[in-house]
Amino acid sequence: MNNGITEYFEDIELYEEYDGYFCSIPDIITIAILGSICGLRNIHQIHQWATNDRVSEFLKEKFGIDHVPCYYWILSLLKYVKPESLNRCFADWVYSFMPEKSKSMTISLDGKTVCSTLKMSKIESPLHIISAQVCELGLTLAQRSTDDKSNEIPAVQELLKEPKIKGNIVVADALNCQKETAEIIVKQKADYLLCVKDNHPNLKKDIEDYVQDSSLRDTMQTVSRTEKNRGRVETRTAYVTTDINWLEQKKEWKNLKCIGAIHTEFSTKKGTSSEWHYYLSSREMTAEQLLHHARMEWSVESMHWLLDVHFEEDWCRVENKDVQQCLNMFRKAAINLIKNFKNRNNSKAAISKLMFECLMEPQMISRVIFEN
Repeated sequence: MNNGITEYFEDIELYEEYDGYFCSIPDIITIAILGSICGLRNIHQIHQWATNDRVSEFLKEKFGIDHVPCYYWILSLLKYVKPESLNRCFADWVYSFMPEKSKSMTISLDGKTVCSTLKMSKIESPLHIISAQVCELGLTLAQRSTDDKSNEIPAVQELLKEPKIKGNIVVADALNCQKETAEIIVKQKADYLLCVKDNHPNLKKDIEDYVQDSSLRDTMQTVSRTEKNRGRVETRTAYVTTDINWLEQKKEWKNLKCIGAIHTEFSTKKGTSSEWHYYLSSREMTAEQLLHHARMEWSVESMHWLLDVHFEEDWCRVENKDVQQCLNMFRKAAINLIKNFKNRNNSKAAISKLMFECLMEPQMISRVIFEN
């Protein structure tokens, strides 16, 4: 049945064959995503919601789901799913409703450890999940998991080979400021904006010396923006130059076109503080663009905040790493659908408010799903 979700997960790969006697795997995935749209935090809550008479009728009418299995059977079925296959299906599904304007946007990469997996005896190493997000739209494109944050760099490089990032600019923190990563991004016909810190001491020093030389800084394009928020005043000043022939490491970074810096000054009642960040990019950009794209890097943190605070992901006690990955993807799918609904309707409503509306009125779920 074509219902906007199930069709994209029909070819999902499983660890062992399952004939779908009681309920198909795509149906289970659909129920889990719909429950997550309602803000439900775990399988217990999703099962209790799905077996409500009103919701059961809704699932049958709109999604062709005739039977909702018990909690333990849902958990068992999710153990069949290969997370890598689920991630691929998820990426295909997201691309299906991405608007045309999603080109030339900012794709941010960041990782999050599911803290509940740190102390589980049945899980040998904590689950760390890296996400790629279109910042301006608030949509997660794809994800990859790794056993440890120390393995994030190769996981990010693999992740960049899958999303259709062509034409966009990829921003990443200093950990992922790697020559191999930059080369992969350029091969994907995208651009990079990477923050340079002490993991590249010589490169950082060269850019820092250039920017801190007042006579050279005066030749750079610059722009400044000030924001006031809850008693704190932040002033960000960006500097950019494409005059980089003097840079010894230029040939080592694929298609390097410009360098830049952002000086941030914080003012509160307790006093003032400031910091510098240095960047390199394969795109010739203005100071205004540098300020925008660098700021967008932090938008992925708002998604992580929702996972932590609203869904209480760090308290999820499922002692199976594959199921933990599935639940993480279901939550991101729900956030994607709500964000896309907000974007299309120019809605200013809080995500938590819209999720509560979905919980209280199943027909609101139809609007979120079918208006995307």
